[in-house]
This record gives sequence, structure tokens and C-alpha cells, in this order.
Amino acid sequence: MTQITLEEIKRLLPLVSYQRREEALKYKHLFGQFACLKSYVMLREMLEEMGLSHPFIFTQNEHGKPFLKAYPEVHFNLSHCQNGIIVAVSDQPIGVDIESFRNISDELIRYTMNEEEQRIIHESDDPIQTFTEYWTQKEAVFKLRGTGITHDLHGLLQGDEHVETFVNSEKQYAYSIATKKG
Repeated sequence: MTQITLEEIKRLLPLVSYQRREEALKYKHLFGQFACLKSYVMLREMLEEMGLSHPFIFTQNEHGKPFLKAYPEVHFNLSHCQNGIIVAVSDQPIGVDIESFRNISDELIRYTMNEEEQRIIHESDDPIQTFTEYWTQKEAVFKLRGTGITHDLHGLLQGDEHVETFVNSEKQYAYSIATKKG
């Protein structure tokens, strides 16, 4: 694992666009700055491995989902949390989310989960992990759709998306990858 220091942040800054530098420096903590910068460096490396030409110019749809201006056929998504970073590139729309396990309130569970999901969470041997799995699935679907988080949290997972979820219990995080079915 890379040591997260101010020197590492300074090393990464020139490797990303001005826009990404500004976004990264909005984070108050070093890890947030590092994860923001590192995820785009990872993305750039993946795009270069695909034979795409740098510099990459990013733009956004009306809801803030980024895409490559010169390569609209290349889809990507990224996410980071306190415990990890995920970057995905595809020839089809894709959404990803990664979240660290953290305490949750019953109010948050009721607001974000439908009755069946709430029941499963409350009956789980590890409600925090189960909630995190559901939440990453929902956020990955929102990111796949490119709509941002909307009010339809309860029925979200009944759509036309295929979602795979992975858990690292030891490192206390879960991530999900959403793609279109078929």
C-alpha cells in the first residue's frame, strides 16, 4: 500500500487534470485527496492500456456522470471510501460503488431500504455489512443510470440492471458493480 503523505499528494497532483486537482483539494483529509487523485491516475492508466490517447478530456451529463469527450463509446466509473478504491472501464455503461462498514441508524435503514430489505438487514448476523451491500448495490445502479441519487430508493433494485457485490470482511468494505442486463 502506498504511504499516504503530503509528498504523495504532491506527486499525484501533476498527473491529473486541473479540474481533478481542484476537486481533490476540496477534501479536508489526506486520504480523501489521495483517493480522488489516485482513482483518476488508475483510470488514466487503464485507458492508456486500452490504446487510447492522452490527454483525456472529461465532461459530464446533466446529473454529473462523467464521460470522455473524445471517446463516448468508452464507459467508466469510479468510487472510493476510507478503505479502498474501485475503478471500472467497459464498452457498456457501468456503475460502481465502494463503501466502508460503519454504524447505521434505524432511520437511515427505513429511509433507504424497502420493507423486505429492512427485514433482511435486521435478521442478518451482520446488519452493518448487509446494509452496506445493499447500499453499494443501489449507488452502483444510480451511477450506471447516470441519474444521481433520486428519491426512488425503495424500488431501485427491481430494475433492468445486473449487480454483483463483493465483500472484504477483513478490511471492512463492500463494493458493487452494476451493468445492464443482457
